[in-house]
Amino acid sequence: MPTALRICPLCEATCGLTLTVEGTRVTGARGDRDDVFSQGFICPKGASFGELDADPDRLRNPLIRKNGVLQEAGWDEAFDTIARGLPPLLAEHGPNAVGVILGNPNVHTMAGALYPPLLLGALRTRNLFTASTLDQMPKHVSSGLLFGDPFAIPVPDLDHTGHLLMIGANPLESNGSLCTAPDFPGKLKALRKRGGTLTVIDPRRTRTARLADRYVAIRPGADALLLAALAQVLFAEGLADPGALADHVEGLAEVEAAVARFTPEAVAGACDVDAATIRAIARELAAAPAAAVYGRVGGSTVEYGTLTNWLVDVLNILTGNLDRPGGALFPLAATLPAPRPAGPGKGFALGRWTSRVSGHPEAKGELPIAALAEEIAVPGEGRIRALISIAANPVLSAPDGDRLDRALADGLDFMVSVDPYLNETSRHADVVLPPPPPAQSAHFDFAFNGFAVRNQVRYTRAAVPLEEGRMDECEIHARLILAVSGMHGADPEAVDALAVGRTLAKAVTEPHSPAHGQDPEEYAARLTGRSGPERRLDLMLRLGPYGLTLDRLLEQPHGIDLGPLRPRIPQLLKTRSGRVELMPGPIADDLPRLARALQEPAPSLVLVGRRHLRSNNSWLHNIPALNGGTNTCTLQVHPDDAARLGLDDGAPARIKADGGELEVAVEITDAVRRGVVSLPHGWGHDRPGTRLTVAAARPGVNVNQLLDGSRLDPLSGTAVLNGFPVEVAPAR
Repeated sequence: MPTALRICPLCEATCGLTLTVEGTRVTGARGDRDDVFSQGFICPKGASFGELDADPDRLRNPLIRKNGVLQEAGWDEAFDTIARGLPPLLAEHGPNAVGVILGNPNVHTMAGALYPPLLLGALRTRNLFTASTLDQMPKHVSSGLLFGDPFAIPVPDLDHTGHLLMIGANPLESNGSLCTAPDFPGKLKALRKRGGTLTVIDPRRTRTARLADRYVAIRPGADALLLAALAQVLFAEGLADPGALADHVEGLAEVEAAVARFTPEAVAGACDVDAATIRAIARELAAAPAAAVYGRVGGSTVEYGTLTNWLVDVLNILTGNLDRPGGALFPLAATLPAPRPAGPGKGFALGRWTSRVSGHPEAKGELPIAALAEEIAVPGEGRIRALISIAANPVLSAPDGDRLDRALADGLDFMVSVDPYLNETSRHADVVLPPPPPAQSAHFDFAFNGFAVRNQVRYTRAAVPLEEGRMDECEIHARLILAVSGMHGADPEAVDALAVGRTLAKAVTEPHSPAHGQDPEEYAARLTGRSGPERRLDLMLRLGPYGLTLDRLLEQPHGIDLGPLRPRIPQLLKTRSGRVELMPGPIADDLPRLARALQEPAPSLVLVGRRHLRSNNSWLHNIPALNGGTNTCTLQVHPDDAARLGLDDGAPARIKADGGELEVAVEITDAVRRGVVSLPHGWGHDRPGTRLTVAAARPGVNVNQLLDGSRLDPLSGTAVLNGFPVEVAPAR
């Protein structure tokens, strides 16, 4: 039976797959043993690729709302409708009358990486909302403030470290996040096999925690306090030593003064971790020949998310482990621009504008997605009247989905959704543009190669031909840009040609660029590829740090290994000083808020989320192979709390918080610590008007409906999805 190679788009591990193909149908998927990065590793999500690809609920044709009802239509009619609906509205009310939402799957597709920046440029709106403010924005803000670049995110050197400290991360379920590493479980086992140490800090005894040499069941939300205490110990005991980074760091003394109050004894009560354990962890970090601290979503979606992520990097710096082998290093992706000479940059700024209603400051050009509902629903000049939603389902993923649901239904004049499903959000659209199944699309990981634990580059063309009547995902995006920008009807290739022209116009003027001094038209004529997106990829590879080309990449179908991560400081720094700015102003201004937490009484019961290996937010719940087994929407409760609250295993409980209340089945387990309950994210598929047959049959409840959107990390605008107080009682 014929086979085809495909990089898996279903999580951040980016594993190589070998698909078995029958005609236009994918009949099976296994790991590609010759893949230079994943070497045959596969998880249940990748194994279900064929089932996802053939999901009968995927939309085949565009939908257009006529007389209040979504009906199938042709592609030309769909884009004609957009061209009639959006530009006049923007001409009358201005560019900020449109909002754009980018969901998590955008970073898993070529189209989602290449075209949204061009769409935003055409619209000129400041109302951008993405999944980042439900996930990793604190890391972007921390990196922007420390290094001058919000995308300069160091990752643990998993293959060479001797001590890994993980906080709020569960890679055995997530496959890794902001740390692209196929077979993360195997890498952790290899760490221990070579005599290394794994420390896991998490309020749940996760599958990852069960592997640990030391497991610390911290009180949720106290991550920043614990990390600050670790830093305080390093300073107090003379263990702080940036090593080779010493000449490239400023602000050490200021950090020492700022963390002085966070002694182990001072934070022990708030963290529920004894002082002796905190000191032991700090000493072990300092003594390890090579160590890395790695924090993820559990440390980002809390009240002090940016401070937590800042302290992760502070600890890596204080132990001399940032930017060194075996520590935390900065990947160098093949499509990044060629590195510029070291020196001062433009720096990173927060709050360049604010949201209209609540005045939330922007971060990395984005506003908090928790503010989207009010930006639509609250009357006044500048109200969002139109929405473009690309691969997003914020009705389930953002706080207070019921309010957003009402706003989408009643508050918009026009909405476009690019989505393969009619889900809880896209059901409100006036036009739905469905991309084809993933097997019919080419794939390149623009985003995740920038977080990979080894430098490599891979590209796979579509595994099967595009079915008649479907439209390539890149063409959908290009035609959407034309429809909203006054160029409706132009050749979609014009969008890619414009992108190539803009890139080369800049590149030929930069002394460090491979295209410096060349004629941009002649350079563009040398680009290869079957399509505009491929020519853009070829250009990025040619202008990148390795001088690659698309042709060379196509000659290596299993990828090109570009070697281990290497030190990149000071070259990557873009701060105004040209140094690592260890104590930036916004961080210094937020630290007193963290200090006040030492005096605040701990809630008696708080909620945290959890991740399932067979799930990735809400968009995989319609696949039978992934919606079953342990992938269940239950409220996990510790046995002691269950006894205290009168809860029975399997019986329904009523859970209440700021934004509302839910009824959900109880699962009694000692996997959660006392005082903590856990409910997974992405469920709640019980709204009418969707076409999600499998998900609707097992809908679960929407944990984010417990929130009203008022709890945010102030620096990043990220919703507090973990560690918020709840009340739980038996359902009556």
